[in-house]
Amino acid sequence: MAIHHAKSGEVIDVRPLGEALSKTITHTIVKTDHLEVIRIVLPAGNELPTHQVPGEITVQCVEGKVEFTIGRVARELTAGSMLFVEGGGEHSLRAQENSSLLVTILLKN
Repeated sequence: MAIHHAKSGEVIDVRPLGEALSKTITHTIVKTDHLEVIRIVLPAGNELPTHQVPGEITVQCVEGKVEFTIGRVARELTAGSMLFVEGGGEHSLRAQENSSLLVTILLKN
């Protein structure tokens, strides 16, 4: 079965998951040749290890609280906060609470 990605003009619900957060997995919402939008779901204590992507990214915390580290600088993201990471910037994140985030990646071709 193919993974569903939103089509142009499709309305996407990105509200907080609330109680459904514990039953939801990380998934790609939009994927094109130039853009990728992902909803990352991280239970408290889980982390994404240090990595990098070639394109610029934005990370918006929809719910919960995460520690987002860029290089050696840690920042706290809480519901409603957002940050920008330059392409190629090494980063990692660790959920301090059950969290969901919207990540937008500008893909380089």
